[in-house]
Amino acid sequence: MSGNKTILIVEDEPLIAMMLEDFLDSLGHQVAASCDNVADALDHVSSASFDVAIIDVRLKDGEQIWPVADALADAGKPFILATGGHVDPPPERHAAAPVLAKPYTLDAIEPVLARALAP
Repeated sequence: MSGNKTILIVEDEPLIAMMLEDFLDSLGHQVAASCDNVADALDHVSSASFDVAIIDVRLKDGEQIWPVADALADAGKPFILATGGHVDPPPERHAAAPVLAKPYTLDAIEPVLARALAP
């Protein structure tokens, strides 16, 4: 993958979001925004400029991330599903989305970003 990318993060755990932001920064990428709920994420999908999104599949209070995934797909924006495991499979429409497993590691981020941004 060439060049620095701008990334939207959707993660409801502040410490995990900060760690991911630090990892992305150390890899030379820029965080466009970090959201902790679906409504905020949907606002950023429609109004922010970014190259790719990393979205947590399980948000607080059981909030479903799939409306965000749908909006990203409709906008032609690539995204990565972030999960700590033990979740239901994604809807068929998003079954091919790359997955970033938690806990995040620095070495795992670049390959999954490259996969999400592949033509």
